[in-house]
Amino acid sequence: MTGTSRTGRPEVAPSPEAGAPPAIELRGISKAFGKVQANKNISIRVMPGTIHGIIGENGAGKSTLMSILYGFYRADAGEIWIDGTRTDIPDSQAAIRAGIGMVFQHFKLVENFTVLENVVLGAEDGMLLRPSLAKARRILKQLSEEYELNVDPDAKIEDIGVGAQQRVEILKALYRNARILILDEPTGVLTPSEADHLFRILDGLRREGKTIILITHKLREIMEATDTVSVMRRGEMTATVKTSETSPEQLAELMVGRKVLLRVEKSPARPGPVVLEVRDLRVTDEKGVERLKGVSLDVRAGEILGIAGVAGNGQSELLDVLGGIMPATGTVRMNGEEIDLTGRRSDGQTRRAQGICHVPEDRQRRGLIMQFTAWENVAFGYQRDPGYNRGPLMDNDALRRDTEGKMQRFDVRPANCWLEARSFSGGNQQKIVLAREIERNPDLLLVGQPTRGVDIGAIEFIHQQIVNLRDAGKAILLVSVELDEILGLSDRVAVMFDGRIMGERDASATDERELGLLMAGMSGEGSPGPVDGAPGRGPLEQPA
Repeated sequence: MTGTSRTGRPEVAPSPEAGAPPAIELRGISKAFGKVQANKNISIRVMPGTIHGIIGENGAGKSTLMSILYGFYRADAGEIWIDGTRTDIPDSQAAIRAGIGMVFQHFKLVENFTVLENVVLGAEDGMLLRPSLAKARRILKQLSEEYELNVDPDAKIEDIGVGAQQRVEILKALYRNARILILDEPTGVLTPSEADHLFRILDGLRREGKTIILITHKLREIMEATDTVSVMRRGEMTATVKTSETSPEQLAELMVGRKVLLRVEKSPARPGPVVLEVRDLRVTDEKGVERLKGVSLDVRAGEILGIAGVAGNGQSELLDVLGGIMPATGTVRMNGEEIDLTGRRSDGQTRRAQGICHVPEDRQRRGLIMQFTAWENVAFGYQRDPGYNRGPLMDNDALRRDTEGKMQRFDVRPANCWLEARSFSGGNQQKIVLAREIERNPDLLLVGQPTRGVDIGAIEFIHQQIVNLRDAGKAILLVSVELDEILGLSDRVAVMFDGRIMGERDASATDERELGLLMAGMSGEGSPGPVDGAPGRGPLEQPA
């Protein structure tokens, strides 16, 4: 197949092997943002009908490379070849015309539009919308049946879960006749069951001849889902290997340039007195739906209590109540002192004064203001700290020095406190939030989804910081949808289902199967039944 060079002469891409040319070939791609070299002379071949994984630390240049392929950025140097044809991709419309679709980590959907309206948006057939909607409804029905992309076309985006929203993004790409799909951290916001469903969908797309590029930091997903994997480090491509010929340990070392522990190393917990005591906690949302239904639990000094459960079963509301964001009824005591739950005399500022720090589940909506600099974000919630003030005014120089120290200790890259939060990769954004909260030396750390969208090297670091805090005698309440993270970090595990605690287990004496049954509202024997009481208390409510 032929293409046209910048000089106007036709070019032919040599086939890398007998048969079809690569679906995608990038040659010598380089891209710099000021002094930061995001991509350095990257070349990669992706064969048709395969799932090709791209892994690397946060900030390694993966998303920049895919943004060049999708037309969000123009490369400073290099060439893009699609199906053997040299292709210029100045913008995303050119990428779509070339058969490329992209599903971003943070979805690009209009929340108050329906599924059908989002799919059609930007791909209307003419001035009249009704024929476009009718055509899209027919095609969506066909695609949904063919690829298990089941979603109600008339549902509003704001009313469906993140798993369904991701299926809408895939439907959008397929509706535009994408032959090549790029997925950027697709399971970062999915539950385990939703992730399993996604990979069944991707396998079906591969069998139909689609080519998929999967950007993920999760080595287990790479090993289970991909045919080939490319590794990036500090803007360069360090290796491309067949997945069947490598291992998680080898990939982790290629990613970070050193051996990485793929397990949490920690000594047995030495629990002290009860720091947090929660009794009969209840929350009803603005729609009148009861989200917490009599939750009771204790967290002791020197231990990590993990909260497992499928997203949407009350874990977020539990963190919000304890963090002073949401009012509730019931009783909560911190170091023996009762906390106001009405919201009238208690907020995040009061909670911090009581020794509670909170790493929220959604770093971009709750943990950071994306348009503000790193040093400004480090001040949020602590702007009244005497160390940050000089008389009635804030001492910005002191705050910037403190931020620079935090960024160095938590290995935030780039270590530039003047950069806006949105300029950092997801993992480095998470490190900024963790540094701000952990270095306050709280009596109780509330931490939600601590490693969501974070690479393997940063995961190891974050886990170690949480364990260090526990070993310093602090209490930690951990919420995560990652069962291996819950089992690896926690000393005790409580499982939530439908706003209730289904049961508690010693982390060393349970496994993913038992926790999975509890997460589904089942007893340890696999059938609905009474839940376990927490040690030292009577049985908790049985789920409805």
